[in-house]
Amino acid sequence: MPQGLVTRAVGRASERIPGLRRLPVVKLLTAAELAVLAREHVARLTPAERRRLLELIRAGRGRRSRLSESERFELAQLLQTLEVRVLLGGAVDSLSPVPLPQRLLYGARGRP
Repeated sequence: MPQGLVTRAVGRASERIPGLRRLPVVKLLTAAELAVLAREHVARLTPAERRRLLELIRAGRGRRSRLSESERFELAQLLQTLEVRVLLGGAVDSLSPVPLPQRLLYGARGRP
């Protein structure tokens, strides 16, 4: 359903339901769209891989330098499976009124 139709429908309903007019509907729809996009990417990992990814993030406390070389390699492999570049590009693309160039999502031509 296009966003304009949803916004109009909520606008009509807000006349009858008190407090609904103050809800930022477009922001809620955007947040839901981002959540669905993130879920699709996280679903590419197995439950064991998801647990391991969280363990590595906690162990590193946000810094790769706190991980051993083998843990860094394992983290890189998990992030590659997660396709973080495509996830972030999709998030920016959904928020931006201007379409993103494909090379930002998938890299330069001829690059694996």
